Amino acid sequence: MDPFKPDLSVKLGPLVLKNPVMTASGTFGYGKEYQPLVDLDRLGAVVVKGLSLEPRAGNPPPRIVETPCGMLNAIGLANMGIEAFLKDMLPRLRGLDTHVVTNIYGHHVEEYGELASALKGVEGVSALEVNVSCPNVEEGGMAFGVDPEMTARVTGKVVESTDKPVIVKLSPNVTDIREIARAAEGAGAHALSLINTLTGMAIDIESRTPVLANVSGGLSGPAIRPVALYMVYQAAKAVKIPVIGIGGIMDYRDALQFLIAGASAIQVGTANFVDPLATVHILEGLTAYCVERRVESIKELIGTLRTGKRSERGR
Repeated sequence: MDPFKPDLSVKLGPLVLKNPVMTASGTFGYGKEYQPLVDLDRLGAVVVKGLSLEPRAGNPPPRIVETPCGMLNAIGLANMGIEAFLKDMLPRLRGLDTHVVTNIYGHHVEEYGELASALKGVEGVSALEVNVSCPNVEEGGMAFGVDPEMTARVTGKVVESTDKPVIVKLSPNVTDIREIARAAEGAGAHALSLINTLTGMAIDIESRTPVLANVSGGLSGPAIRPVALYMVYQAAKAVKIPVIGIGGIMDYRDALQFLIAGASAIQVGTANFVDPLATVHILEGLTAYCVERRVESIKELIGTLRTGKRSERGR
Protein backbone atom coordinates (compact mmCIF):
# COMPACT_ATOMS: atom_id res chain seq x y z
CA MET A 1 0.00 0.00 0.00
CA ASP A 2 1.28 3.47 -0.90
CA PRO A 3 1.92 5.30 2.44
CA PHE A 4 1.73 8.72 0.79
CA LYS A 5 -1.26 10.62 2.20
CA PRO A 6 -1.99 14.03 0.73
CA ASP A 7 -3.51 16.75 2.87
CA LEU A 8 -6.93 17.45 1.36
CA SER A 9 -8.02 20.05 3.90
CA VAL A 10 -9.06 23.50 2.70
CA LYS A 11 -10.14 26.73 4.37
CA LEU A 12 -13.29 28.74 3.73
CA GLY A 13 -12.56 31.80 5.83
CA PRO A 14 -12.66 30.58 9.46
CA LEU A 15 -14.12 27.22 8.40
CA VAL A 16 -11.68 24.34 7.88
CA LEU A 17 -12.94 21.41 5.79
CA LYS A 18 -11.24 18.00 5.90
CA ASN A 19 -11.53 17.95 2.10
CA PRO A 20 -13.02 20.23 -0.59
CA VAL A 21 -16.04 18.06 -1.49
CA MET A 22 -19.39 19.50 -0.43
CA THR A 23 -22.96 18.74 -1.45
CA ALA A 24 -25.00 21.42 -3.22
CA SER A 25 -28.15 22.73 -1.60
CA GLY A 26 -31.38 21.44 -3.05
CA THR A 27 -29.85 18.26 -4.42
CA PHE A 28 -29.09 16.37 -1.21
CA GLY A 29 -32.23 16.88 0.84
CA TYR A 30 -31.44 17.44 4.50
CA GLY A 31 -28.53 15.01 4.32
CA LYS A 32 -30.23 12.16 6.16
CA GLU A 33 -31.95 10.98 2.95
CA TYR A 34 -28.55 9.92 1.61
CA GLN A 35 -27.23 8.39 4.83
CA PRO A 36 -28.17 4.81 3.87
CA LEU A 37 -26.08 5.23 0.72
CA VAL A 38 -23.29 7.67 1.50
CA ASP A 39 -20.85 7.84 4.41
CA LEU A 40 -21.45 11.53 5.09
CA ASP A 41 -18.55 11.65 7.55
CA ARG A 42 -16.16 11.41 4.60
CA LEU A 43 -17.38 14.64 2.99
CA GLY A 44 -16.00 18.11 3.56
CA ALA A 45 -19.47 19.47 4.31
CA VAL A 46 -23.16 18.80 3.77
CA VAL A 47 -25.23 21.77 2.60
CA VAL A 48 -28.92 21.23 3.36
CA LYS A 49 -31.76 22.39 1.13
CA GLY A 50 -32.79 26.04 1.34
CA LEU A 51 -34.71 27.01 4.45
CA SER A 52 -37.28 29.76 4.85
CA LEU A 53 -38.95 31.13 7.97
CA GLU A 54 -42.20 29.31 7.24
CA PRO A 55 -42.74 25.89 5.58
CA ARG A 56 -43.17 26.14 1.83
CA ALA A 57 -44.92 23.62 -0.47
CA GLY A 58 -43.14 24.83 -3.60
CA ASN A 59 -44.45 24.88 -7.16
CA PRO A 60 -47.06 22.44 -8.58
CA PRO A 61 -45.82 19.58 -10.81
CA PRO A 62 -44.32 19.00 -13.25
CA ARG A 63 -41.26 20.51 -11.59
CA ILE A 64 -38.36 18.70 -13.28
CA VAL A 65 -37.45 18.18 -16.93
CA GLU A 66 -34.45 16.26 -18.21
CA THR A 67 -32.49 18.16 -20.85
CA PRO A 68 -29.49 17.33 -23.01
CA CYS A 69 -26.58 17.20 -20.53
CA GLY A 70 -28.59 18.45 -17.60
CA MET A 71 -31.96 19.14 -16.04
CA LEU A 72 -34.43 21.96 -15.53
CA ASN A 73 -36.06 22.32 -12.16
CA ALA A 74 -38.73 24.58 -10.77
CA ILE A 75 -39.14 23.07 -7.31
CA GLY A 76 -40.04 26.46 -5.92
CA LEU A 77 -37.81 26.24 -2.82
CA ALA A 78 -40.05 23.69 -1.08
CA ASN A 79 -38.87 23.14 2.49
CA MET A 80 -40.03 22.34 6.03
CA GLY A 81 -39.25 25.76 7.47
CA ILE A 82 -36.58 26.71 9.98
CA GLU A 83 -38.50 25.65 13.11
CA ALA A 84 -39.10 22.07 11.91
CA PHE A 85 -35.51 21.82 10.71
CA LEU A 86 -34.14 22.76 14.11
CA LYS A 87 -36.52 20.41 15.90
CA ASP A 88 -36.64 17.35 13.62
CA MET A 89 -33.58 17.38 11.36
CA LEU A 90 -30.68 19.07 13.06
CA PRO A 91 -30.52 16.68 16.05
CA ARG A 92 -29.90 13.81 13.59
CA LEU A 93 -27.20 15.80 11.79
CA ARG A 94 -25.29 16.79 14.93
CA GLY A 95 -23.74 13.34 15.19
CA LEU A 96 -22.01 13.65 11.81
CA ASP A 97 -18.25 14.05 11.68
CA THR A 98 -18.51 16.75 9.06
CA HIS A 99 -19.72 20.32 8.77
CA VAL A 100 -23.41 21.08 8.25
CA VAL A 101 -24.09 24.26 6.30
CA THR A 102 -27.62 25.64 6.24
CA ASN A 103 -28.79 27.38 3.10
CA ILE A 104 -31.26 30.20 3.79
CA TYR A 105 -33.43 32.45 1.62
CA GLY A 106 -35.91 35.22 2.15
CA HIS A 107 -38.17 37.52 0.19
CA HIS A 108 -37.03 40.70 1.88
CA VAL A 109 -33.91 41.81 3.69
CA GLU A 110 -35.37 41.52 7.18
CA GLU A 111 -36.41 37.93 6.52
CA TYR A 112 -32.78 37.01 5.87
CA GLY A 113 -31.88 38.67 9.16
CA GLU A 114 -34.56 36.75 11.05
CA LEU A 115 -33.34 33.42 9.65
CA ALA A 116 -29.74 34.21 10.54
CA SER A 117 -30.80 35.18 14.06
CA ALA A 118 -32.76 31.94 14.47
CA LEU A 119 -29.55 30.01 13.74
CA LYS A 120 -27.29 32.16 15.90
CA GLY A 121 -25.48 30.05 18.49
CA VAL A 122 -27.17 26.86 17.29
CA GLU A 123 -24.91 23.87 17.87
CA GLY A 124 -24.36 21.68 14.84
CA VAL A 125 -24.61 24.42 12.23
CA SER A 126 -21.13 25.35 11.02
CA ALA A 127 -21.97 28.09 8.54
CA LEU A 128 -24.75 29.78 6.61
CA GLU A 129 -25.07 29.78 2.84
CA VAL A 130 -27.17 32.70 1.66
CA ASN A 131 -29.23 32.19 -1.49
CA VAL A 132 -29.67 35.58 -3.16
CA SER A 133 -31.41 34.16 -6.24
CA CYS A 134 -34.95 34.25 -4.90
CA PRO A 135 -37.40 37.05 -5.80
CA ASN A 136 -37.16 40.27 -3.82
CA VAL A 137 -40.71 41.23 -2.88
CA GLU A 138 -39.62 44.73 -1.92
CA GLU A 139 -38.28 45.36 -5.40
CA GLY A 140 -41.15 43.69 -7.26
CA GLY A 141 -39.71 40.25 -7.93
CA MET A 142 -36.16 41.01 -9.05
CA ALA A 143 -33.68 38.57 -7.55
CA PHE A 144 -31.40 40.05 -4.87
CA GLY A 145 -28.38 38.57 -6.53
CA VAL A 146 -28.65 40.46 -9.82
CA ASP A 147 -27.94 43.84 -8.23
CA PRO A 148 -24.72 44.63 -6.34
CA GLU A 149 -26.45 46.98 -3.89
CA MET A 150 -29.16 44.49 -2.99
CA THR A 151 -26.60 41.69 -2.69
CA ALA A 152 -24.64 43.85 -0.27
CA ARG A 153 -27.76 44.70 1.78
CA VAL A 154 -28.70 41.04 2.22
CA THR A 155 -25.13 40.01 2.99
CA GLY A 156 -24.69 42.79 5.53
CA LYS A 157 -27.95 41.93 7.29
CA VAL A 158 -26.99 38.25 7.61
CA VAL A 159 -23.46 39.05 8.77
CA GLU A 160 -24.72 41.35 11.52
CA SER A 161 -27.34 38.79 12.60
CA THR A 162 -25.15 35.71 12.97
CA ASP A 163 -22.06 34.42 14.74
CA LYS A 164 -21.28 31.93 11.97
CA PRO A 165 -19.27 32.15 8.75
CA VAL A 166 -21.37 33.50 5.89
CA ILE A 167 -21.17 32.07 2.37
CA VAL A 168 -23.11 33.97 -0.30
CA LYS A 169 -24.39 31.85 -3.21
CA LEU A 170 -24.38 33.90 -6.39
CA SER A 171 -26.70 33.80 -9.39
CA PRO A 172 -25.17 33.45 -12.87
CA ASN A 173 -28.02 35.43 -14.40
CA VAL A 174 -26.09 38.69 -14.26
CA THR A 175 -24.08 40.86 -16.60
CA ASP A 176 -20.84 40.90 -14.61
CA ILE A 177 -20.35 38.32 -11.84
CA ARG A 178 -17.32 40.25 -10.55
CA GLU A 179 -19.45 43.22 -9.43
CA ILE A 180 -21.75 40.97 -7.44
CA ALA A 181 -18.83 39.06 -5.95
CA ARG A 182 -17.12 42.27 -4.82
CA ALA A 183 -20.38 43.56 -3.34
CA ALA A 184 -20.80 40.45 -1.19
CA GLU A 185 -17.16 40.56 -0.12
CA GLY A 186 -17.43 44.24 0.76
CA ALA A 187 -20.48 43.55 2.93
CA GLY A 188 -18.62 41.01 5.02
CA ALA A 189 -19.10 37.61 3.36
CA HIS A 190 -16.50 35.05 4.41
CA ALA A 191 -16.79 33.05 1.16
CA LEU A 192 -18.77 32.86 -2.08
CA SER A 193 -20.38 29.88 -3.81
CA LEU A 194 -21.24 29.92 -7.51
CA ILE A 195 -22.99 29.32 -9.73
CA ASN A 196 -26.65 28.77 -8.98
CA THR A 197 -28.79 27.57 -11.91
CA LEU A 198 -29.22 29.37 -15.22
CA THR A 199 -32.75 30.35 -16.19
CA GLY A 200 -34.25 28.16 -18.93
CA MET A 201 -37.44 26.54 -20.22
CA ALA A 202 -38.78 23.59 -22.24
CA ILE A 203 -41.88 23.47 -24.46
CA ASP A 204 -44.23 20.58 -25.34
CA ILE A 205 -44.66 20.95 -29.10
CA GLU A 206 -47.91 18.93 -29.18
CA SER A 207 -49.79 20.98 -26.62
CA ARG A 208 -47.68 24.10 -27.27
CA THR A 209 -47.40 24.62 -23.55
CA PRO A 210 -44.43 24.92 -21.21
CA VAL A 211 -43.39 21.55 -19.79
CA LEU A 212 -42.82 23.03 -16.35
CA ALA A 213 -45.91 24.22 -14.52
CA ASN A 214 -43.87 27.25 -13.50
CA VAL A 215 -43.12 27.95 -17.22
CA SER A 216 -39.41 28.51 -16.56
CA GLY A 217 -36.88 26.81 -14.33
CA GLY A 218 -33.24 26.55 -13.38
CA LEU A 219 -30.85 24.69 -15.67
CA SER A 220 -28.13 22.61 -14.01
CA GLY A 221 -25.81 19.75 -14.87
CA PRO A 222 -22.87 19.34 -17.26
CA ALA A 223 -24.49 21.71 -19.79
CA ILE A 224 -23.68 24.69 -17.56
CA ARG A 225 -20.17 23.62 -16.53
CA PRO A 226 -18.23 25.81 -18.98
CA VAL A 227 -20.26 28.85 -17.88
CA ALA A 228 -19.77 28.01 -14.22
CA LEU A 229 -16.07 27.44 -14.65
CA TYR A 230 -15.57 30.80 -16.32
CA MET A 231 -17.59 32.64 -13.68
CA VAL A 232 -15.65 30.95 -10.87
CA TYR A 233 -12.42 31.92 -12.60
CA GLN A 234 -13.60 35.54 -12.87
CA ALA A 235 -14.91 35.74 -9.30
CA ALA A 236 -11.79 34.14 -7.80
CA LYS A 237 -9.66 36.80 -9.45
CA ALA A 238 -11.96 39.62 -8.36
CA VAL A 239 -12.10 38.90 -4.61
CA LYS A 240 -9.74 37.89 -1.80
CA ILE A 241 -12.22 35.62 0.01
CA PRO A 242 -12.49 31.90 -0.91
CA VAL A 243 -14.76 30.80 -3.73
CA ILE A 244 -16.66 27.51 -3.90
CA GLY A 245 -17.23 26.16 -7.42
CA ILE A 246 -20.60 24.70 -8.44
CA GLY A 247 -21.98 23.71 -11.84
CA GLY A 248 -22.13 20.36 -13.56
CA ILE A 249 -19.36 18.67 -11.59
CA MET A 250 -19.80 14.98 -12.37
CA ASP A 251 -16.38 13.49 -11.55
CA TYR A 252 -13.00 14.34 -10.03
CA ARG A 253 -11.70 15.73 -13.32
CA ASP A 254 -14.46 18.32 -13.32
CA ALA A 255 -13.71 19.14 -9.69
CA LEU A 256 -10.03 19.64 -10.49
CA GLN A 257 -10.91 22.12 -13.22
CA PHE A 258 -12.71 24.29 -10.68
CA LEU A 259 -9.87 24.06 -8.16
CA ILE A 260 -7.29 24.99 -10.79
CA ALA A 261 -9.53 27.89 -11.88
CA GLY A 262 -9.37 29.27 -8.33
CA ALA A 263 -12.07 27.54 -6.29
CA SER A 264 -11.07 26.49 -2.77
CA ALA A 265 -13.81 23.85 -2.61
CA ILE A 266 -16.54 22.41 -4.83
CA GLN A 267 -20.19 21.48 -4.46
CA VAL A 268 -21.79 18.51 -6.20
CA GLY A 269 -25.41 18.92 -7.30
CA THR A 270 -27.08 17.25 -10.27
CA ALA A 271 -24.58 14.37 -10.20
CA ASN A 272 -26.21 13.17 -6.96
CA PHE A 273 -29.34 12.28 -8.95
CA VAL A 274 -27.32 10.24 -11.43
CA ASP A 275 -25.07 8.55 -8.87
CA PRO A 276 -25.85 8.93 -5.15
CA LEU A 277 -22.19 8.13 -4.45
CA ALA A 278 -20.89 10.86 -6.77
CA THR A 279 -19.42 12.88 -3.90
CA VAL A 280 -17.47 9.91 -2.56
CA HIS A 281 -16.23 8.95 -6.02
CA ILE A 282 -15.06 12.53 -6.60
CA LEU A 283 -13.24 12.52 -3.26
CA GLU A 284 -11.53 9.23 -4.08
CA GLY A 285 -10.57 10.55 -7.52
CA LEU A 286 -9.03 13.71 -6.05
CA THR A 287 -7.08 11.62 -3.54
CA ALA A 288 -5.76 9.29 -6.22
CA TYR A 289 -4.75 12.26 -8.42
CA CYS A 290 -2.74 13.78 -5.57
CA VAL A 291 -1.13 10.45 -4.66
CA GLU A 292 -0.15 9.71 -8.25
CA ARG A 293 1.42 13.15 -8.70
CA ARG A 294 2.82 13.42 -5.17
CA VAL A 295 0.79 16.55 -4.42
CA GLU A 296 1.31 16.98 -0.68
CA SER A 297 -1.55 19.43 -0.17
CA ILE A 298 -4.53 19.93 -2.46
CA LYS A 299 -4.21 23.63 -1.72
CA GLU A 300 -1.18 23.56 -4.01
CA LEU A 301 -3.56 23.13 -6.96
CA ILE A 302 -5.92 26.01 -6.18
CA GLY A 303 -5.70 28.89 -8.64
CA THR A 304 -2.82 27.40 -10.62
CA LEU A 305 -4.32 27.97 -14.07
CA ARG A 306 -1.72 28.96 -16.63
CA THR A 307 -3.07 31.60 -18.98
CA GLY A 308 0.04 32.93 -20.69
CA LYS A 309 0.94 32.32 -24.31
CA ARG A 310 0.43 28.69 -25.29
CA SER A 311 4.14 28.32 -26.10
CA GLU A 312 5.03 29.50 -22.57
CA ARG A 313 2.59 27.31 -20.59
CA GLY A 314 4.62 24.10 -20.75
CA ARG A 315 3.11 20.91 -19.50
